[in-house]
Amino acid sequence: MTDVAAMEASLAAVADAGVDIRHALFDRFFAAYPDRRASFMVVDASSRRMTDETLQMMFGLARGERWVWPLVTELVHTHRAYGPLPIAEYDAFIDMTVAELGAAAGSAWTVACAVSWQEQAEALKAMIRRARAEWQVALPDPVTAI
Repeated sequence: MTDVAAMEASLAAVADAGVDIRHALFDRFFAAYPDRRASFMVVDASSRRMTDETLQMMFGLARGERWVWPLVTELVHTHRAYGPLPIAEYDAFIDMTVAELGAAAGSAWTVACAVSWQEQAEALKAMIRRARAEWQVALPDPVTAI
């Protein structure tokens, strides 16, 4: 069962520590997917937004926020403009976000916290798959159907 308070405590711990996880996150992502770097015109701006949105969506899911689904569908559709983005990259980025958050949270990263973030990561991955499928039905595109 998701422990929203533990999730919030981990975010507060990272903020209190002054850690900006996006640097380690994007270093890790580009190490795993070096060809993806060319997709980013301004890594500094994109890394801020992508990290924040990923954390916000997972935390929003944990809180049962209704705005998460519309945001996910919008982002998935916008990403179609970048060509075929394999679902494995979405999954990896989400998992890397959780891992970097955990590394930065220190003692606030409890078992309950880790389990809660991973539950929401899995929920977000499922939501992305659903949004991709719905967009493919609404606006078929053989290039982004992956």
